[in-house]
Amino acid sequence: MSQGTVQLPFVQLFTDGACSGNPGPGGWGCILRHPASGKESEFSGGELLTTNNRMELQAVIEGLNRLKTRSRVEVVTDSTYVAKGSAEWLPGWKRNGWRRKDGRQWVPIANEQHWQQLDQLLARHEVRFTVVRGHSGHPENERCDVLAVAAAAAVRQQSE
Repeated sequence: MSQGTVQLPFVQLFTDGACSGNPGPGGWGCILRHPASGKESEFSGGELLTTNNRMELQAVIEGLNRLKTRSRVEVVTDSTYVAKGSAEWLPGWKRNGWRRKDGRQWVPIANEQHWQQLDQLLARHEVRFTVVRGHSGHPENERCDVLAVAAAAAVRQQSE
């Protein structure tokens, strides 16, 4: 590290989304962990009519939104859609006016508002994604799944 370079705080963000039906009632869950301080917080929420991909995105958005200072963030997710979208597809979507090619024509990308929100948050932080296999015993991923499923159930119950 060169002289005068400030080391950004390191944070781990574990995320998951869930949906009962696709579309249907959905939930997201995330855990923010600051390894240096040992502090950890859990958050969750849901929507009545949504998709699994939207909830996966929302989990990352909610976690990054809670960071008060610019940070180095490792996002641990089981969503290849979110990880690849953020790391590979996002620059092209932006260049093409948030559209993608479908055959010979341009069509709007799915979940455009979520991707635009996430893009703004990714610009604020230094973010890298780690993809884990869902439902494979990864403790934080399993906990986020429990949070997301409970949030989806609560939304469903409130609507009845």
